[in-house]
Amino acid sequence: MKTSINFKEVKSDSETHNFRKKTFDYIRKDLTPKNEYWMAQKIADRIQKIEAYCKEKSGRKLQKNAMPVREAVVVIKEDTTMLELQNLAKRLEEELDIRIFQIAIHKDEGHTDKGTKEWKPNYHAHLVADWQDLKTGKTLKHQSFHYSKMQDLTAECLNMERGISGSRGRLEAIEFKIQQKEKDLKVLEERYDMMKSEMGSTKSQELVVKENDFLGFKKIKTDKTIENYEKAFRTYKSTILKNKTELESKSKQITDLTTKVDDLKKQVHLFKNKNAVLLSNPTVFASEKKKYLDSVINIVEREIKFSRFRNPHLDSTDKQKLISEMEKIAQKISQENTVPFLAFNEIFKDTEMTNQLFSLLQFGNNSTNYEAEDIPIQNKRKRKRL
Repeated sequence: MKTSINFKEVKSDSETHNFRKKTFDYIRKDLTPKNEYWMAQKIADRIQKIEAYCKEKSGRKLQKNAMPVREAVVVIKEDTTMLELQNLAKRLEEELDIRIFQIAIHKDEGHTDKGTKEWKPNYHAHLVADWQDLKTGKTLKHQSFHYSKMQDLTAECLNMERGISGSRGRLEAIEFKIQQKEKDLKVLEERYDMMKSEMGSTKSQELVVKENDFLGFKKIKTDKTIENYEKAFRTYKSTILKNKTELESKSKQITDLTTKVDDLKKQVHLFKNKNAVLLSNPTVFASEKKKYLDSVINIVEREIKFSRFRNPHLDSTDKQKLISEMEKIAQKISQENTVPFLAFNEIFKDTEMTNQLFSLLQFGNNSTNYEAEDIPIQNKRKRKRL
């Protein structure tokens, strides 16, 4: 399943929609309880904070056309967890300075297929972000490769396939639009030419009104004929002007779209070069591997905190019980987040990291040291593969 993330200016009714503060006719109320929500701050409060910081940092008010708070809709799976989305939020902040302060998982939206009458769910999440640059007080400035990085991080953190490479996907869509616009343009040109030719064709003869005089000869009825020509001319003139305007509009759209295609082709070329470096350069590959393992460690740390909250009476002095609890945590993360057991193998090979995670499980008690061979998860991973 493919995922994507796209940030836009936050809407005024975002919180009403995201947190289901009122009933909407396009949702299934019976599925609403499956939604999940997280909020660190209200949008109005965050905007006030952003404006105050901008004034303090830059000495100027935030520009009226700035978009300091933005919202993204993220495609997710049915079993995507809040932990995964919070991990995505952490990575967006670490690598792109985007600070997420609201998350809403929606599982109650979708549509019923008209043919099969089957419910087609639209699983997605809303991420509301603070877009302020803390160094300048102004809004963040991102380049095209940053937006590509957002897509990479989203696919990585949600354990989903990345959508068609942002540029390549848009490239295909825009090229299709160009083809459609060119077809529309051709139709308009033909209609335009037809209108002009009709004024001088035999059809114009149909506008002439003739009547027999008292001798039986046909003579043109001048007043009625002029009236018919005036009506026809007004109609044709209006149609021709309309078609001319549409022609100019279509031509401009084709020019704009062609420019976008050229830009996107350049981006696709850059992405291909990036992939080639990743596959051929051991240093780059090692860097990407470290980023992935760091994201798994972050999820493990969060789950340990949740585990201690759910089980506050865990005996932190019993080494075997702690190992058993850590095993359960790892298995839960593996199942819910589709983390391969190989990732846990890599993490628990590091004695320092192993002790750090167990120290967190013990709430600061560092009296017990653990080695990789102490962790029974190692053997179980070999029997079960995801």
